[in-house]
Amino acid sequence: MWTVVYIASNRTTAEMIKNYLSNEGVLVMLRSIGIPHLGDSGSVEVLVPETEVEEAQEVLRAAIGS
Repeated sequence: MWTVVYIASNRTTAEMIKNYLSNEGVLVMLRSIGIPHLGDSGSVEVLVPETEVEEAQEVLRAAIGS
């Protein structure tokens, strides 16, 4: 099961978060939310497998302080 660990305000930020996590060996999936016609400007969920949530949260805290 995939779990949301971060909600980015746009696709660019989501891709940056994905790169942080992927570089640490965490599997990552992005999923757009909100209004479809906003394209890359809409919010994007960053998801990881449930078994990697703690590791992902540690990476995010170190990378962006969230």
